[in-house]
Amino acid sequence: QVQLVESGGGLVQPGGSLRLSCAASGSFFSINVMGWYRQAPGRQRELVASIANSGGTKYADSVKGRFTISRDNAKNTVYLQMNSLKPEDTAVYYCNLKDALRDSWGQGAQVTVSS
Repeated sequence: QVQLVESGGGLVQPGGSLRLSCAASGSFFSINVMGWYRQAPGRQRELVASIANSGGTKYADSVKGRFTISRDNAKNTVYLQMNSLKPEDTAVYYCNLKDALRDSWGQGAQVTVSS
């Protein structure tokens, strides 16, 4: 079983920055993809960014140039650096880990962008 623990959410003004972290523990394959998804009220959950253990990344068009995903394989931790935040980035952000057998989710971290 995989446990994903997120941290770093909060309230920030438009144009500000936040950094989310997600630490994975438990049993999973070293070949995996970790990512961040978000869900705003009344909307479907969507991919924000993902990163494979090899370092390959994928971003939603809406966050390209503003968000950066990275990971520390030794710590089984993934990060999401969010800059130039906009009110439309407000959502619950969920950490995800996928490997050959698992599709695991964290509990979610609220990010609110408001003046």
